[in-house]
Order: sequence, then C-alpha cells, then structure tokens
Amino acid sequence: MTESTLVQTSAWRALVAHYQANRAIHLRDLFAQDAMRGKQLTAQAAGLYLDYSKQRVTAETLRLLAQLARERGLRAKIDAMFRGDKINATENRAVLHIALRAPRAEKIFVDGVNVVAQVHAVLDKMAAFAERVRDGEWTGYTGKRIRNVLNIGIGGSDLGPVMAYEALKYYSARDLTFRFISNVDGADFIEATRDLAADETLFIISSKTFTTLETMTNARTARAWFLARARDENAIAKHFVAVSTNTDAVRQFGIDPAHMFEFWDWVGGRYSMDSAIGLSTMLAIGPENFRALLAGFHALDEHFRTAPFEQNLPVLMGLLGVWNNNFLDAQTVAVLPYAQYLKRFPAYLQQLTMESNGKHVTLAGESISTYQTGPIYWGEPGTNGQHSFYQLIHQGTKLIPCDFIGFANPLDSLGDHHDILMSNIFAQAEALAFGKTIAQVEAEGVPAWLAPHRAFMGNRPSSVILADKLTPTTLGALIALYEHSVFTQGALWDIDSFDQWGVELGKVLAKKIIPELESVAAPALRHDSSTNALIQRYRQMRGRADTDSDE
Repeated sequence: MTESTLVQTSAWRALVAHYQANRAIHLRDLFAQDAMRGKQLTAQAAGLYLDYSKQRVTAETLRLLAQLARERGLRAKIDAMFRGDKINATENRAVLHIALRAPRAEKIFVDGVNVVAQVHAVLDKMAAFAERVRDGEWTGYTGKRIRNVLNIGIGGSDLGPVMAYEALKYYSARDLTFRFISNVDGADFIEATRDLAADETLFIISSKTFTTLETMTNARTARAWFLARARDENAIAKHFVAVSTNTDAVRQFGIDPAHMFEFWDWVGGRYSMDSAIGLSTMLAIGPENFRALLAGFHALDEHFRTAPFEQNLPVLMGLLGVWNNNFLDAQTVAVLPYAQYLKRFPAYLQQLTMESNGKHVTLAGESISTYQTGPIYWGEPGTNGQHSFYQLIHQGTKLIPCDFIGFANPLDSLGDHHDILMSNIFAQAEALAFGKTIAQVEAEGVPAWLAPHRAFMGNRPSSVILADKLTPTTLGALIALYEHSVFTQGALWDIDSFDQWGVELGKVLAKKIIPELESVAAPALRHDSSTNALIQRYRQMRGRADTDSDE
C-alpha cells in the first residue's frame, strides 16, 4: 500500500470536496439546524460517555469518515491485531497489549504459544509478591518491612507507572512511599533517595533488555547507594527486583531470577503499563484493584473489536482526529482532564500518541508528502490550564481541538469544589464552540474599539469524555480508548504505529559523545563544527583538557 492509496480513495476525495463545500459553516449554525445534535452525536461504552457534538462535523462528514475507514481496511486491521498477526512490520512482531488484559480463559496464540496463559502466570506471580510486600511478610536485610518502593525505568517503563500511581493514588496503600526515577540527570536519583532508609527500600529495575543506558545507569547508582549502607552484596536480593526478559543480566546484577517478572517482545513499551511494568502499580493499589484496572482495559478492547464504527468510541475519536488533522489543519490536540489525580495523563499520552504516529513513511517505506500524520498532544489538568494557555485556545490564530475529561462523582468530596470544577468543563466547551460575536459584546455596552479584543470567534472543536467516577476500571477503559484511537489513525495513514526508530539516532550519537566528554586526554573530534565547539566548551567549563578538533 503506497502513500497515494490514501489520497486516491473515493472517500478521501469525497471528504476533500465535502470540506471545501462546508468549511464556512459555524458550530452555531450546526446546532441551530439540529435541536437534537447534542444528544445524537454521542456514544458510550465501558463506562465512558463521549459527546462529540461540538466537533466541526455533520452527519455527512461522519458517514464519509466511516467509509474511509472501511476503504482503508480498518476492520481487517483490527482483527489482525487481536488475532496476533505480526502487524509491527518493521520489527516483525505481533502487537498484543490486548492480551495483557484478556481473561484467563481466553486463548491468543503467537508462534503456536497461548500467550494469555503466560500473562496470567506472571500476574499471579506479581500478585503473590505484592501481597507479601503489602502485608509486611517481605522484609529487608535487617528484618524491617518495606516502606519505600522506587521504580527505575524510562519511557513506557516510567510514564505508565507514574501516571497510574498518581491517577489511582486514592486507592493506594498510604503506609508505603512510591517514587519514580527515570532521568539520567543525577538530581532525579538524589532527590528520590535523599530521605530514605536503605533497609526499608525496595528498588524495581524495569528494563526489557536490562541494557537501556539511562535505566541501567540509575540502577547501578541505586546498587552503589544501597551497598554503601548495607555493606553486604547478599542483601541485594532482598531489596532489588527486576522487570525484564534478560535473565543472565539480571543475575549478574545480583537480583535473584526468581524475583524477575517477565514480559514479552509483543508488548511495546508505551503499551506496557498493564504488564509486569505495572508491578509498582499493583504494589500501590493491590492485586484486586489491579485486576479491576485490567477489566476496564478489556471492556473497551471488546467494544473496539466488535462495535460498528458509527458507535465505536475509539474509532470515532480516531476518525475525528484524522478530520481535524488532515482537513481542518489542526496540528495539536489539547487533553484537559478536570481531575487532579490525572495530572500526569497528558504526559503519558504524549508518548502513546507521538511515539506511535510520529512517522514520515508508509508501511511500504515510501515518503509521506501529501498528508500529515500524528499531531502534537499536550495538556494540563483543569482548572489550572484556564489560567495559563486557554487564552490561545480561545482567541489565538491556531486551531486546537480539545478533549475534556471529567467525572460526575468525585473521590474526595469537599464542599462545592466538584460542582465548580465540572461547571468549567461544560462552560469551556460551550465557549469554544459558540464564542461571542462583536455584536454581542457591543450589546453589553462595550465600546466599539474594545469589542474586537473581547470577542470570541468560537467554532473551535472539542469533545467531552464523561464517566461516573475515577476508579481503576474507568482508568483502564480511558487508556484503552486512546490506545485504540491511535491505532485507528495509524491504520488510515498506513504507518507502523508500533515501532519507534525515531528514538534511536540521538541515543547512538550520545554513546559516541560520552567518551569524548569524559576523556582525560583531548579527543579528536569529528562532528560538525557546532557539535565540536559545544563539546570543547563543555570540557573547558568542566576543567578538562583542551580538545583538538578535526573537522
């Protein structure tokens, strides 16, 4: 399938013509023309209610988008993923994060092996370990119970666990302290361990290969920090566990392979928080709540797999994303959770969306030049963002579609806080859609010269995702909603949403530069003139020998 296939489909050409014919229609007009729009352009599943009526679409837009999905073979691609086909073409791997939350009785095969059985074997092992730590049965080398858990990882091995811990903190064991170390900047490690007692601290080293530079640098520092206090290498086995597939490297580090929790190459890092990578999550919220999280994932998985496109939440979100990105020329998406517990959710989505769909070639390796792929995702929790960047969203020159996420019932009830919070979701979505004309502003007595400054153009698209309460089950469904929306968009764009070669080049170059920074003798530099000069300046500022430049 080549790039031209997308833009040459009949549905794509019809969408182009449809956009040209309707580009001037305002959301005010669409709502005026259809009194039932606010109820009809909605869908719900797995405890999530999606209102997309404030998106700049008509029934014809939605029909054409669904037709585009059919012409692009979306249903067959969904079936291929759930079947275990190796749809990650550039790495020749299956893509089976859906197996991580499949019920025990299901069977999904990869290379003749039922991976669901493997998943539940690891889940059972995680649960047994988590119960021992949470109950105080697992003790450190001095016999004290574990009170601090530090997860060391990066990318999907960090963003998912951090987000899940913050999102589900209400359900966490408050007699345990959880911290997360990812940045190779030494400050991250120092601040995370500054006030901890080594004999009460458990480190989780999360690295599939046990070779990731940043993770293993921090892991070795953790080992040295621990041994400087314990002074007994045998004690490592009581304070370090691993989430990995590299048994030999784990053993060499000093971790008992019996305390290694496995995951598989068909689990992408950014899709791994419900695998053994979620060990810190299970330690925090307990095995029962972790299984509820998996149940939420699975409920949305089944909805995605079986629901017609017209009522399919992730398909609808994916199609709206394509419409906004490729036809309305919106280059970013703001994700705005009105729940403080979801403060790390936008950061989590940044990796999920941009590492997945930030691609410039098709599956066939052909350069994409006639349409845009993945947009930029960003956001902050409400109502904080309203006093920061909403000015640009409302009155700026850039079109920024917004996803508002809210919950009808708070976990923490405090006076009228929640009603005030939720009123802002509904008000912001209303303001973005309908705005305020200059005539309306002047009718309020505002001088004509000032009115343009106080007018709002409106016609800014947004969706509202509403759920009852932020539970582990709801969080699982919410994450799966975005996972499958990402898949939908990638399927239409004909890209591999499951590799991430774009992270490699900088890491490879960094490994070449590290010895040039650390060398006592002046190294011969063979980079471009800018990189050479920066290395020289850095070495001078660090008080190291002057470098020779061989440009």
